[in-house]
Amino acid sequence: MIKKKIILFVGLMIFLTSCSVFNSLMNLSKLKFKLGDVNNFRVGNILISNKTQLKDFSATDILKLTSQVVSGNFPVSFTVNVLALNPNKQSADNSGINNISLKSFPWTLYINDKKTISGNISNPVNVPAIENATVIPLEMQLDMLEFFKGDGLNNLVNLALSLGGQNGSPSNIKIVAEPVLGTPIGDMSYPSPLTIIEKSFN
Repeated sequence: MIKKKIILFVGLMIFLTSCSVFNSLMNLSKLKFKLGDVNNFRVGNILISNKTQLKDFSATDILKLTSQVVSGNFPVSFTVNVLALNPNKQSADNSGINNISLKSFPWTLYINDKKTISGNISNPVNVPAIENATVIPLEMQLDMLEFFKGDGLNNLVNLALSLGGQNGSPSNIKIVAEPVLGTPIGDMSYPSPLTIIEKSFN
């Protein structure tokens, strides 16, 4: 009798685990991403979110930027917010669907279709099972002159402003990512990299 109960218990655990894995797979196939906003954009230590053109910078700031370009660097830092959406709607049919745990999110940043830097999230991100957008902030630090050699101060500042200035947008940015989902039987990766853009969830 005890042996029979053990077998039934093990079978039940396998069944429940299989259901959980199936739900995870279903969630993974539905999870969508798009670019949100770009914020806290700094050139060196100069915040540019309130600027629209080069003349909005002070004379001291322009002198600093010119000196940086002459010395061969143009360091910028900013945050790209990626939105993750699980499109399940609240209903009795999906009451058993679990939240998604993004264990890892290896990404590569492209600016004007030019490949720049790569990184990953520092901690797992929980995405609710029911329709709700979760923000995944990706912190960026790069030397723009390393990837846009030959551009002068005006072009570099205009590019920075187009991304993170007062009228900036992520339209010139794309993120190529390979999300990794945590499941009861281990981590699962997307079959191919995802290209994440501003226009729509994909």
